[in-house]
Amino acid sequence: MNLLKETISKITKPDEKAREEARKKWDGLLKPIGSLGVLEEITMKISAMTGKVINHFDKKAIVVMCSDNGAVEEGISAAPQIFTKILAESMPKGLTGVATLGKFTNTDIITVNLGIKGHIDNPEVIDKKIADGTKNFTKGPAMTYEEAIKAIETGIEVADQLYAKGYDILGTGEVGIGNTSTAAAVVSGLLGLEVDTICGKGAGLTEEQFIHKKEMIKKAISINKPNKDDPLDVISKVGGFDIAGMSGLCLSAAKNKKPIVIDGFISSAAALCASYLNPYVKEYIIPSHLSAEPGARYVLDVLGLKPLLTLEMRLGEGSGCPLAFQILEAAEYVLENMGTFDDVSMSSSSLIDIREK
Repeated sequence: MNLLKETISKITKPDEKAREEARKKWDGLLKPIGSLGVLEEITMKISAMTGKVINHFDKKAIVVMCSDNGAVEEGISAAPQIFTKILAESMPKGLTGVATLGKFTNTDIITVNLGIKGHIDNPEVIDKKIADGTKNFTKGPAMTYEEAIKAIETGIEVADQLYAKGYDILGTGEVGIGNTSTAAAVVSGLLGLEVDTICGKGAGLTEEQFIHKKEMIKKAISINKPNKDDPLDVISKVGGFDIAGMSGLCLSAAKNKKPIVIDGFISSAAALCASYLNPYVKEYIIPSHLSAEPGARYVLDVLGLKPLLTLEMRLGEGSGCPLAFQILEAAEYVLENMGTFDDVSMSSSSLIDIREK
């Protein structure tokens, strides 16, 4: 608990002076003021995070938190639970979706075992196993309060170590069959939204299976009665180790004043938990895309965050992060290298700020 408390206490508001300096630099570039829209907004946000006007992302990584969910035994997923282990073992081999996109974008994939059922004998999968998966949340809490804290602190530790090694930006990813159910339960528990509103079909379900999935999530919330004012209680009762671990990643990023890119619905649930632990956390989060899972939009609206892309993706794994990294790198490159009005001996004084329209 000490690491979690210390991390939360060290998270401070962004640097508004750096944000304004980045804005002034954009306004001096050879273009209508504000005409690059989100590219300008996102670099200003990053400047506020880091305190630097220009930022480079020479070392990028996506941390994939892997864990099984006990509620799978209730038939909430069409995929068998063994897929969690198979996908985790396939990450270092470069066979998964996010690993393939990672290779394309020169992004490292860091695979962490927080609670995969069974044994993984692969030194490239970081062993931080807490338990053989969570318990079935339709019969009681998914994990203990202490296990929830341990999973969050593991995320903090992993991110802290990566930042110490020189990584400039991280992305959040996950693997865990059944985790769209835990994400829906966490979001419903925190925001008080109806399960029917935020729950989607995940990796694919028949209509009958989908109805059953929602019933099981409602049952879990009814039995466990998560306290919406305590995100740790919500995670421990109806969440997953992967969600807790990604919450830790977000907390570490905010503490270290680094941008962190989140993926889809499950990552968003983790980001929501982290922001409930310290409201400034959301100032360091960049959503990569709008997941096709219905709950994703609600979470981002609550956080006041706009996704960079809408690609109707729902793969998970952190697959939206490499695509977002490219946009961020392009935006920073333009900010650093585009010509200015001074370069062509012109004044921008007559231009209208498009951002005000």
